[in-house]
Amino acid sequence: DKSNSTKERILTFIQKNPGCYLRQIRNELSLSMGSVQYHAYQLQKSGKITSTREGLYKLHFQSGAYQDHEKLLFRVLNQETPREIIMFIIEQKYPTQTDIVKRLGISAPSVNWHVRRLIDLNLIDEVREGKYKRYKLCDDSIDSRFILELLKTHHPNLWNKWSNRLVEIFLSLSDEND
Repeated sequence: DKSNSTKERILTFIQKNPGCYLRQIRNELSLSMGSVQYHAYQLQKSGKITSTREGLYKLHFQSGAYQDHEKLLFRVLNQETPREIIMFIIEQKYPTQTDIVKRLGISAPSVNWHVRRLIDLNLIDEVREGKYKRYKLCDDSIDSRFILELLKTHHPNLWNKWSNRLVEIFLSLSDEND
């Protein structure tokens, strides 16, 4: 039955791409938006998937597969600028806003807006150092190794792009924690 195979394809896509949104599913699986909406609704009604709203997007997850803080991380890691900021913080340890602006090549007000959001979401902390503000991952909420694991598993293209830099970060993290 074609309808069931489409539903299974969508479910499999959501399992492999947690936090994906309908347009992404439509584009990747070459389906009509109506078909994707219908099957996503059916999957949610039957309890196989859950969704969470993020601004204009509704992000989809396999039911019971992720805790709230993991869903939050997927929401953030699916967005390029916040993801780049978090990765830069992992890589640099305590960068200033100026460091982030230079690395990302976007305006200070834009970086400031994203940083504020990441602080409000309890993903990063601001540390005052003299006249500078430096940023780090929140100690209690997330572990940089966990973020790297999510990237590796669910964003393989990004992972490959970052992998050389991440290997060095990963090794420095293991050294610190031994």
